[in-house]
Amino acid sequence: MLTAAGPSVAPPRLSRRRTNAVFATVVLGLMLAALDQLIISTALPTIVAELGGSGHMAWVITAYLLTETVATVLVGKFGDMFGRKVVFQVSAGIFVVGSLLAGSAQSMAMLIGGRAIQGVGGGGLMVTAMALIADVIPLRQRGKYQGALGAVFGITTVVGPTLGGVFTDQATWRWCFYINIPIAAVMVVMAARTIPVIRAAARPVIDYAGIVLAALGTSALVLGLEWGGSTYPWTSVTVIGLLFGSVALLTGFVLVELRAREPMLPMELFRNPVFTVCSILSFIVGFAMLGALTYLPTYLQFVDGITATASGVRTLPMVIGLLTTALLAGEVVSRTGRYKIFPILGSALTALGLFLMSTMGSSTGVWLELLYMFVLGLGIGLTMQVLTIAVQNTVPYHDLGAATSGVTYFRTLGSAFGTAVFGSLYTSRLEPNLAEAHAASPGVPDGLVRSPKGLHLLPDARAAPFIDAYADTVNDVFLWVVPVSLVGFAVALFLKEVPLRDSARAEASDLGEGFAAPDSPDTDQQLARAVAGVMRRTGGPVTRELLADCDSPLSPGQAWAIGQIHWRARVRGRASLTEIAGAHRMPTEVLDPVFQQVAEAGYALRDGDGLRLTTAGRAEIDRLTAAWRHWLDQRLEDWDVTDPADRARLDRALDHLAAELLEEAEAQYVRTPV
Repeated sequence: MLTAAGPSVAPPRLSRRRTNAVFATVVLGLMLAALDQLIISTALPTIVAELGGSGHMAWVITAYLLTETVATVLVGKFGDMFGRKVVFQVSAGIFVVGSLLAGSAQSMAMLIGGRAIQGVGGGGLMVTAMALIADVIPLRQRGKYQGALGAVFGITTVVGPTLGGVFTDQATWRWCFYINIPIAAVMVVMAARTIPVIRAAARPVIDYAGIVLAALGTSALVLGLEWGGSTYPWTSVTVIGLLFGSVALLTGFVLVELRAREPMLPMELFRNPVFTVCSILSFIVGFAMLGALTYLPTYLQFVDGITATASGVRTLPMVIGLLTTALLAGEVVSRTGRYKIFPILGSALTALGLFLMSTMGSSTGVWLELLYMFVLGLGIGLTMQVLTIAVQNTVPYHDLGAATSGVTYFRTLGSAFGTAVFGSLYTSRLEPNLAEAHAASPGVPDGLVRSPKGLHLLPDARAAPFIDAYADTVNDVFLWVVPVSLVGFAVALFLKEVPLRDSARAEASDLGEGFAAPDSPDTDQQLARAVAGVMRRTGGPVTRELLADCDSPLSPGQAWAIGQIHWRARVRGRASLTEIAGAHRMPTEVLDPVFQQVAEAGYALRDGDGLRLTTAGRAEIDRLTAAWRHWLDQRLEDWDVTDPADRARLDRALDHLAAELLEEAEAQYVRTPV
């Protein structure tokens, strides 16, 4: 929901060096949070061998995802309340505490607790990183930085398992967590020195009841699905209680959202068939991708007998396939505006890839395994890239922020469910399979077969039944997920294809959109993001074109000069030549002629060093703002806002963006302003 039209203090003008320092700080935070989603997957077999608790293996990843989901909803609001710099640093501190606990864990419960705390910090880092880009990067350049940040998130997410394998083999799995501590320390120091303090004007409304009910209901459902059939029988009081409790809590969540002033997830979004279809598909993509990436290393280490590092490298064909089709789909959608075919083909390929992987065994050749993983990656990449774009292309303006964060929420939820369900299937099938293996190869210590290294120290004949047990277990898991992907294929057939608006077309080739990096649910920020994407794609009109369009008598240099006076006066209450020259690291003698020109033309008054606009100068500012407003409105005109109140909010937001663009207009003229 749209609140205030901009921050209480205008975003500061930072030097290029400081802007790059802020961006480097933000990238560090995003990398830490994205890496830790899956860095531990290749280390899980080693962790289970050391700490035990194979039945709780999935929760090492699920705990992170669930707390991350809750944090992403809260942190954006807290950033508005307390300032994003403070929230970014606090999130880093929480992340370090979680990393310390996880790295020093002596039990599976302690490890899961540390991961849950990490998730809170990781969610905070991701959302605040996205918001900081909007705070400190000029709108004209923002699309470039946002695209780079999205690519960092996407690539870091999928290379995490390989890095985790390296730490496990070359040091210890605990370094998957300890490595975060020095990086986070550097990041906090950099944040303290580089990130400016900015706080929103309006105090945001937080849907505490909705957040709590969603978190508890989701956790109860995931816990019930994971424990059912493994830790407890499906008919046990514990599992039934969790499942019924989750239904009650999620029903309460829906009822609260229907009445909340600013709901976490507006229920009216589900009246939009595109949002509904994309949410289901996003859930399935998260389900398949995270589930597969979590248990593939387990299969490769136990069945193929390779190291943790090698198991991470072996999953790279899946990653290469995913990145290839994600980039290809984004580029095709950006050029053609057509997107429906991609989730249809992607869901079919995902189902095929999972089926092929369910046929793998100890006799399957390496190249065939790599091919099967590549097919799965192709399918996931085709599907994931277009979902956020399709939603942003069709929802009403006033729901843009909520819809964008909603699709991300369902993908993260799908990842948590996928990991839990894969884990439940894995545990329920592994124990009877190992029991049969023990019967076929008696006398082998159980502790030995629970470790991939220990298992492959056995003679081939003694190890074969246990290797087959692990292969059959993981194959059953992949086979059970094939129907889920086929449901995705059926759902994708109902995706409505709407002509792509410029703002959505501009975002289509952004790799970060496909990976759905958690972003702010604030509509103003989403609108600014969309405009930044359009400007990255089209270049946007230069000031010279705008001056011609609005019949302004100003030269580009004069327009820049009165824009500087206007902006300084609005932010600081006054403007002076010395301050303007100092801000741009220019001698006052270089800038003096253009300011003298606007004064002589009657657009400004000079009082010694002081400058202020005349009525004619303010009229030219209004004229330029209107020209920018018209350019923006043309590219966002397909947002159907029929409610007068929503239209008024959109108008205020666009006016704010137009003013921001005016303040940035043609900065190159500072070197040759006349």
